[in-house]
Amino acid sequence: MPRGSPVTPAHSPITETDAEELIHGICFKTGPPRYLGAELEWLVLDAERPGQPLPPERLRAAHAAARALPLSSRVTVEPGGQLELSSAPADSLTGCVDGLQSDLTAVRAALLDRGLLLRGLGHDPRRPYRRLLSSPRYDAMEAYFDRTGPAGRAMMCASASVQVCVDAGHEEPGVFGHGRRWRLAHLVGAVLVAAFANSPAQEGPYAGWRCSRQGVWSDLDSRRALAPPLEAEPRAGWVRQALDTEVMCVRSYEGEPWTAPHGMTFRDWLRADGHPGLRAPTAEDLDYHLTTLFPPVRPRGHLELRMIDAQPGDDGWLVPVAVVHALFDDPEAAEASYRVAKGLADAYGHGPAPRNPLWRSAARDGLADPELRTAATACFRAAAEALPRLGASTHVQDTVRAFAERYVLRGRCPADDRPPPQPPSPPQQQLTGKEAQQ
Repeated sequence: MPRGSPVTPAHSPITETDAEELIHGICFKTGPPRYLGAELEWLVLDAERPGQPLPPERLRAAHAAARALPLSSRVTVEPGGQLELSSAPADSLTGCVDGLQSDLTAVRAALLDRGLLLRGLGHDPRRPYRRLLSSPRYDAMEAYFDRTGPAGRAMMCASASVQVCVDAGHEEPGVFGHGRRWRLAHLVGAVLVAAFANSPAQEGPYAGWRCSRQGVWSDLDSRRALAPPLEAEPRAGWVRQALDTEVMCVRSYEGEPWTAPHGMTFRDWLRADGHPGLRAPTAEDLDYHLTTLFPPVRPRGHLELRMIDAQPGDDGWLVPVAVVHALFDDPEAAEASYRVAKGLADAYGHGPAPRNPLWRSAARDGLADPELRTAATACFRAAAEALPRLGASTHVQDTVRAFAERYVLRGRCPADDRPPPQPPSPPQQQLTGKEAQQ
């Protein structure tokens, strides 16, 4: 639910104290929950030969056609050519869903005229991974992630998600307090991973996983995709996490490649620890650094839930949007889901998402895990009861109910519908995860 980047001071150097205060001030914008937003990522495929990679010129033409449409959503392109629609902040579920549905109808028609379609799938099985976009940011990102293996290229070029954005909540404690909502996002996140898993893998380090996309994200590097410890106060925990994560790149304004000393955290940069000659960081550098952090829940004033796979079908995407809205913005559903998710997390043991046992079980097994199935059933029941109170349309309620009956109540997820399509090209180097399947 982007509402614009935080206002930052001029381009003058900042101190460590300045950086802590800046992050502290922008990560949670508190107040009564009012807004909802969603960012939908899609794979763009040939309508007749969906297993074949698209030539770059066809992808670029598709993106240009989408951008030329008069949409209320913002159209952006991911490095591998995935198309993303980001809704404007909406003050109701109906406003969010109706705006995205209208825009998707227009985009799908424009692409179908070119023999193309949008597919909701969490991970593209086509090989090899091809980066469509070339820019200093993506060049630096690819070089950085290549240090730890091919997971970074897979994330950049082959992943797609439904990201749901909700307000941070009140400053004060309570069911809508920002601390409670921050914890709920991480606790219920594993349930959302399992229920909406839609990136099945047949080979590689994630063979047999329902949500291989989550495996890719967890293997990016040692810290960048991790959640901060939940026992910490939310702002303080996020400040530490942000400053103690390695800098991906130092932007150059002289046309040189964007690089950074290996292993240098943003806190190191602020202190100039062992890196003489490097220019001092500014507030703009800090703001940019925050965009290179990819935890499962990212605080950007609001809370951005990033753990949900792209969903199949024309309306599959609206189910996670509606369910997240219900579990966060209806007080009864929020209380019920918090109790269920906390009990589940306590049973599995603690540790930062997405590398703790609960999140890995969710990604690997989906709702075949009986404990996750029980938790998901309770959460979907709470959401279904809340949606009429939140003014959800009959169509939204029916779509959520159909999803629950087809998947949740049967201990299934979208990944269980079919094996992943086989790529037509010769096998390429497989991903190597940092952890073996557990």
